[in-house]
Amino acid sequence: MKTSHLLVTLLVAFTILATACAPQATPTQAPATQPPATQAPPAQAATQAPATTAPATTAPATQAPATSAPATMVPPATPTGPATVNVANNAKYGSILTDASGMTLYMFLNDTSTTSTCTGACASLWPALLTNGSPVAGSGVDGTKLGTTTRADGTVQVTYNGHPLYYFANDKAAGDTNGQGIKSIWYVVSPAGDAIKQ
Repeated sequence: MKTSHLLVTLLVAFTILATACAPQATPTQAPATQPPATQAPPAQAATQAPATTAPATTAPATQAPATSAPATMVPPATPTGPATVNVANNAKYGSILTDASGMTLYMFLNDTSTTSTCTGACASLWPALLTNGSPVAGSGVDGTKLGTTTRADGTVQVTYNGHPLYYFANDKAAGDTNGQGIKSIWYVVSPAGDAIKQ
């Protein structure tokens, strides 16, 4: 009985010793489980504010007035009544003959009588002062010097002191004297009926 008890004790001691001397299993380290990369939530698509283009404020088309060059002075082809000859005071030439609207009148030195020698292209640039009936003398005009001549085309032109009277097409307004002295044969006319050559 003692022997069996001793054997059991020895067996237990041996078992304990064997267990103590056995190589210890190195604990298998669990692979470091990195926390899952917390992916930033996908950037929200830039919610572009709808382009608030202001409605095109189309200003009412302000049409610029036609800037056509002022029409050249062209007297009516067929006057409706008698022409009036006036005297106007010009700052440079003194008293000169004009029509009822103040447009300057000229004489042509190539006209050696009451017959006009300005026709064709000349007449386009130097339109005749036409009349329908006897011309009228305005203030300062000597009515006895007024007369008429029939042109080649049948129209009736006013004469003064025996000289046919003309306009200059490049005179745009009353008082213009752009034709004065051209080619030394076109001149403004004095109330006496003479060419003013200055």
